[in-house]
Amino acid sequence: MVREPWALAFLAEPRELAALRRVVRLHLKLWGLSRQREAVQLCVTELVTQVIRRAGTGTPTTLRLAMRGTCVRIEVISPATVRELSPRADASDEGMDRSLRVVAGTAKRHGFLGGANGETAWCEIATDLTTPHGHSGGSRVTRTETMISLCGALAFPDAVNASRLTAALAKDAVIELMVDLMRWVDVHGYDADDVLDAAEARFAAGL
Repeated sequence: MVREPWALAFLAEPRELAALRRVVRLHLKLWGLSRQREAVQLCVTELVTQVIRRAGTGTPTTLRLAMRGTCVRIEVISPATVRELSPRADASDEGMDRSLRVVAGTAKRHGFLGGANGETAWCEIATDLTTPHGHSGGSRVTRTETMISLCGALAFPDAVNASRLTAALAKDAVIELMVDLMRWVDVHGYDADDVLDAAEARFAAGL
């Protein structure tokens, strides 16, 4: 699976937070990283809230998600008005410090980059991936990913590289593979519905 960097420009307003969380949830689902959903949504909420408190409602802001090694990297880019990601014991803004502590306690790493064109508050959320474009879920998912890649290379030889499928082509390759398996079941005299029911029962049981 190819996990390309993704960015969204928006105005930092409290009413936008719920929409941002929904977008992040959907994007992580496409990346196969739903297990990291709560941590990423929490950090996005706190980093954007920090922009609102420091720079004001309606500040032009950009949210960026990318893979940094096997971590999900979150970047919130705003005008040069957001202080560094390090809680201050004597800070007067308790809400700001709480946000920073939440990010520090949730993320594997966090930090701050300043520049003439704006500032970036960032953090990285750990995953259970072994490679940036790999998959979580154990040996079954790894084995299936290999089959999907091979199927995709055969089904779409002019459109894909066998080692890196886009999410859309991978989905099409899964459908092709499932159709092929159902044909195999039928040709060998088995009932496709019985096989699918057995597979669904095992999936539901976590086997």
